[in-house]
Amino acid sequence: MSLLEDLVSINLSDTTEKIITEYIWIGGSGMDMRSKARTLPGPVSDPSKIPKWNYDGSSTDQAPGDDSEVILYPQAIFKDPFRRGNNILVICDAYTPAGEPIPTNKRFNAAKIFSHPDVVAEEPWYGIEQEYTLLQKDVHWPLGWPVGGYPGPQGPYYCGAGTDKAFGRDIVNSHYKACLYAGINISGINGEVMPGQWEFQVGPAVGISAGDELWVARYILERITEIAGVVLSFDPKPIQGDWNGAGAHTNYSTKSMRSDGGTDVIKKAIEKLGLRHKEHIAAYGEGNERRLTGHHETADINTFSWGVANRGASVRVGRETEKNGKGYFEDRRPASNMDPYVVTSMIAETTILWKP
Repeated sequence: MSLLEDLVSINLSDTTEKIITEYIWIGGSGMDMRSKARTLPGPVSDPSKIPKWNYDGSSTDQAPGDDSEVILYPQAIFKDPFRRGNNILVICDAYTPAGEPIPTNKRFNAAKIFSHPDVVAEEPWYGIEQEYTLLQKDVHWPLGWPVGGYPGPQGPYYCGAGTDKAFGRDIVNSHYKACLYAGINISGINGEVMPGQWEFQVGPAVGISAGDELWVARYILERITEIAGVVLSFDPKPIQGDWNGAGAHTNYSTKSMRSDGGTDVIKKAIEKLGLRHKEHIAAYGEGNERRLTGHHETADINTFSWGVANRGASVRVGRETEKNGKGYFEDRRPASNMDPYVVTSMIAETTILWKP
């Protein structure tokens, strides 16, 4: 095994200018991360300089077997924390050979919204709080829980420390550093209310980059849990009963909201979100009805509400924002399995472009 580890950690830059590029894309389920590697002749920093590539879409539920070719368009580059050196990860979106975005390509429409002049002028910032659950591989039961049984009730686990409170910290810390190495603007981590559940935050990120960075952060976490022999779950309610679900709270501001008098802009934006509540809920993740019950720090899925410092509301405004008269708000409705391209662009579209 030591020889294998030595070979895996070879520094290619000692012997060749060639680099390994890991092409990453989202599969047919909308949550499955796929990737494959390709050798390039030398270092690259511009995604437009990376060649397009194809894959078998019939094996990812994204194309029929008799017309299976799907084309990957490289969109954003990150340093590879696994191979290191000059090797890179590149997030891609997927198109037909004719150049049409395939139905599961949610980045394409998001990029159109974020390139709209009115949206560009507002410089939308996002901070996404990605919750997830670590599961024991063979039984798909939360890490640290007795097999077939339950730990003590919620209370000591949130931001807790100790072998009976924090399960999987090495995975979490490895992911934190790997994301920083990759160039992702990961801003923090914490243990969550349910034992075996954790959170990382990505942001502030502007426009389409929020989706790119969150997807690559998810990919890196999938790879690390693969190494650790642990299953990663983004299910919004992995354990039924008196246990917290998993969300992807999305913090948001525009230039107008961050400027003096911004709270008036925030209130108008929240009013718009309330008018389109059903449309947003439909796009905010599968199985969210199991999480948004009005309990466990959530609002009921059928009712829109907002409040200052209220974690039981659909949208929360922070005390500091209220005090300063400007700032941001938090949309607490998105589920942990939401597509960040969909959620971020929809919030921008509703609050900036939509005219009720």
